[in-house]
Amino acid sequence: MGNISENFVEIKESIPAGVSLIAISKTKSNEEIMEVYHCGHRLFGESKAQELVPKHEELPRDIEWHMVGHLQSNKVKYIAPFVSMIHSVDSAKLLKTINKEGKKNHRVIDCLLQMHIAEEETKFGLDYEELSGLLASEEFKKMENVRIRGLMCMATYTDDTEQVSREFRQLVKYFEQAKSVFFPQDEMFSIKSMGMSDDYEIAIQEGSNMVRVGSKIFGTR
Repeated sequence: MGNISENFVEIKESIPAGVSLIAISKTKSNEEIMEVYHCGHRLFGESKAQELVPKHEELPRDIEWHMVGHLQSNKVKYIAPFVSMIHSVDSAKLLKTINKEGKKNHRVIDCLLQMHIAEEETKFGLDYEELSGLLASEEFKKMENVRIRGLMCMATYTDDTEQVSREFRQLVKYFEQAKSVFFPQDEMFSIKSMGMSDDYEIAIQEGSNMVRVGSKIFGTR
């Protein structure tokens, strides 16, 4: 555990200006999270609502919590009062629920739409046709309590770096298409959240401006 702050500093220094680092703290203790916090970092990511809520209550209030894991609609209400950004919006139904809970909490909740770019069938996410359908729908246009900030993806878990690069390029292509069609004047639609501990360097080369790094900071479980 003693190396957490050193790991963090090393990663932070390797990331170019303009790329946000989300420290993925799922399964990690409050003490471990505070090691990174004391390095001046405030962006942390969790993948389960039931783990995120107690951490939000127990840890400093200036932490910006990002929900990065697959989110079930019935769990949105627990994180809607405080979550900084939801990365894993993969259906119109989920977005509708986030909008409803945002309204209840008098908040506009920042969201990323999760795209399916991996060759693995197990990864969640929208294809471009589903993305277009959602963004073009009248239902979406009436949503006042969500703000789409960009797209998120997870690449295939493989040693084939060319495949990983290709998948990240696909996300960038989707981002540029969505930007030109649906968000041409919207400067807030700007995030390409791609890259994790094993592939964040490739992701940055391919245009990522937000990476989600856990085990390279905190060590494996």
